[in-house]
Amino acid sequence: MSSRERKQFLAGIGRDNPVFVQILGICSTLAVTNVLRNTVVMCIGLCFTLTLSNVTVSALRRWIPGRVRMMVEVLIIATYVIVVDILLKAYLPDISRELGPYVGLIITNCIVMGRAEAFALTNPPRLALVDGLAAGLGYSYVLLIIAVVRELMGSGTLWGIPVMGSWWTNWTILAMAPGAFFALAVFVWIVKACFLKPADAPVPGTGGKPS
Repeated sequence: MSSRERKQFLAGIGRDNPVFVQILGICSTLAVTNVLRNTVVMCIGLCFTLTLSNVTVSALRRWIPGRVRMMVEVLIIATYVIVVDILLKAYLPDISRELGPYVGLIITNCIVMGRAEAFALTNPPRLALVDGLAAGLGYSYVLLIIAVVRELMGSGTLWGIPVMGSWWTNWTILAMAPGAFFALAVFVWIVKACFLKPADAPVPGTGGKPS
């Protein structure tokens, strides 16, 4: 991995993280993080879609007319999302039903569209692959941390297995939709207060990059 690829990878999971820095992909963050199992499947699906759509857009960038580029990007992303959806229905039908429409919403996920439009369209395939993988992993570890906290404290289980004793009183609010807002807000506050330097703070209109 070259120095540029390494820098892009580290930025995707840290300074330019799509969830806790750019606050993108919030729909799925709120919807699927009440159960760890569903969160893992969603993260794998998004990483697959994001990485392959980035590589595909980058490989075809010289032949994509500027006026229709967003339509082409949506078609490419939709193709990979359909593959994910078919595989889930075939091999994990229960999880597919639980996730419902949220798998299909990957097509319009701001993270996927944003990386295709802002990065893959102007960079070579190998760098686009690193960028897509980094953004996907950056999205995934945030969702996994939130899912662990929400399922553990909200339901007393982890991966559906009871782990809290009879002494534990479930924090029902964390298992509900508002709980996702609270968990995400606390996580973002902790990260920005403890790990994100002031110079790394995102500036509006710059795509999450410091001025």
